[in-house]
Amino acid sequence: MNFNTWFNELQTRTALNGGAGLVAFGQLLARLDNPQNPYQIIHVAGTNGKGTVCTLLARVLAAAGEKAGLFVSPHLILPTERIQLDSVEITPDDFINAVEKVLAHAQEPLNFFELITAAALVYFAEKEVSHVVLETGLGGRKDPTNVCMPVLSIITSIGLDHTQLLGNTLDQIAAEKAGIIKPGVPVLCGELLPAAARVVEETAREKNAPLEYVCVEKIPGNARAQNIGLVQRAAKMLGIPDDIICRGLKTVQLPGRFEIFKCAGKTIILDGAHNPPAVENLLARWQKTEFAGQRAAVLCGFMQDKDYPHMLRMLSACFKMGVVTAVDSPRAAKFFSSSRRVGVRDIEKFSLGPTIDILPPTWQFVHDVSAALARAQEQADVVLVTGSFYLVGAVRKWLI
Repeated sequence: MNFNTWFNELQTRTALNGGAGLVAFGQLLARLDNPQNPYQIIHVAGTNGKGTVCTLLARVLAAAGEKAGLFVSPHLILPTERIQLDSVEITPDDFINAVEKVLAHAQEPLNFFELITAAALVYFAEKEVSHVVLETGLGGRKDPTNVCMPVLSIITSIGLDHTQLLGNTLDQIAAEKAGIIKPGVPVLCGELLPAAARVVEETAREKNAPLEYVCVEKIPGNARAQNIGLVQRAAKMLGIPDDIICRGLKTVQLPGRFEIFKCAGKTIILDGAHNPPAVENLLARWQKTEFAGQRAAVLCGFMQDKDYPHMLRMLSACFKMGVVTAVDSPRAAKFFSSSRRVGVRDIEKFSLGPTIDILPPTWQFVHDVSAALARAQEQADVVLVTGSFYLVGAVRKWLI
């Protein structure tokens, strides 16, 4: 069995379990000799930007000569992208070995994310890293990464996402994200809306955790600047000099974040904007680029648990030409072709379940991703691929 087949089977099997929960997960780590304890952890939560902040900070730590581990999700192409050491992905054999060690000590059914979180912590302990930048999977309070005691907590942003699981108001979601705040541990935050800020500040006071905001000038599309500001401040708090911070940041090209390719005379831009706040930032950035004045189309696909009708409205207001496709995931939003075409503003009049048969005028649905990309390229000189990171990863695999 090859690694990808093994990984897919692992995902399918563990997805059937609700998970051990934080108490039992902590007990599992104890049986594994607490692999989360030997190194310094920087714990990162947020609605958007946490993967970027984690990757950038890990690169800066490596530039400073630290042996830095990185745990992020999801992956774009290969599962090994989720666990990295000094910017080098874990090998398939090491991945399998770490998972098997966890399973050998498991006395409870683990869900997929619990299993790979534990495997990552075991791997980092074996490699004797000095620091680990640890991204939450979902929320923060109940996330398996939250059993760790960090030296620094970071909350990048708080917006409406995963509302079925985290709550449908900003203060409810903020309470979940703020759940990573630990007693006495410093907290860095990006700019937050007042409702979210109140919850974070109250939690920080209760935990006696020093809280600092890192805010950049409020310009549409400046999410990258906000993320870089958080990384710079975090690195300074970890004792890294300015010149090394700058050098580390210059080494990074983030895959799937406004990544530009040339293909058959066309420009393909990949950006995994997977929720409405991310799409808003993407479109603001788009309007400031040379591509905004060119003949452009968008190719998109979404997860079912996302507010994809809202994202469709946002994208169709900017792009006359668009193609929607099916993401290869059991969680994907289901679309199908229909002769029925209605104005994008009329979408709100319909009750949208997991299947949607209405698209903006001039937009099309193409089920196969490769055919969908070809259709978008026929329509335009520039194609923006966005929405789910699973879609971005599938297209990127063909381009590299």
